[in-house]
Amino acid sequence: MATPETLTPRAQEIVDAARELIESEGSEGLSMRRVADRLGIRAPSIYKHLPDKRALENALISDAFEEQAAGFAAALEDGGDPLTALAASYRSFALAHPYLYRLMTERALDRERLVPGAEDRAARPVIDAMGGDVDRARAVWAFAHGMTILELNGRFPPGADLDAAWATGLAAFRP
Repeated sequence: MATPETLTPRAQEIVDAARELIESEGSEGLSMRRVADRLGIRAPSIYKHLPDKRALENALISDAFEEQAAGFAAALEDGGDPLTALAASYRSFALAHPYLYRLMTERALDRERLVPGAEDRAARPVIDAMGGDVDRARAVWAFAHGMTILELNGRFPPGADLDAAWATGLAAFRP
């Protein structure tokens, strides 16, 4: 079975087409038939490259973790407060890719079917910003995810100062 790090060029084309679909239509629009239609092939042809829809979703999630890790690295280059930079990058990624973000966070991960190390590469900057304390890193991630999903779902009242709420929440995690 192909793992995401061993995808053939054609499998990567399939993943890229799936990314376009999920970005525009959400998970509901993501089907093997729709991906095949986008590529001008028959749906059964996809299964020569990816064994099932879950493998396709795991490839999307792996790519997204790698994208997040790169975004975190870029955010940290400015040399400002790492926690603020990481939170801004996290929020920006989710707001720019809400359907992909939901795919990444709304169910258990098939960690054994992700690109090895992809999740860790995305998590490492947060752990480092928390002084290596994994529990604090998980807590700050839970805060960031909660704020993000509430914002994506339109749950804050109109006019709420979300930047102030983020700043207040992040301050609670600083020593």
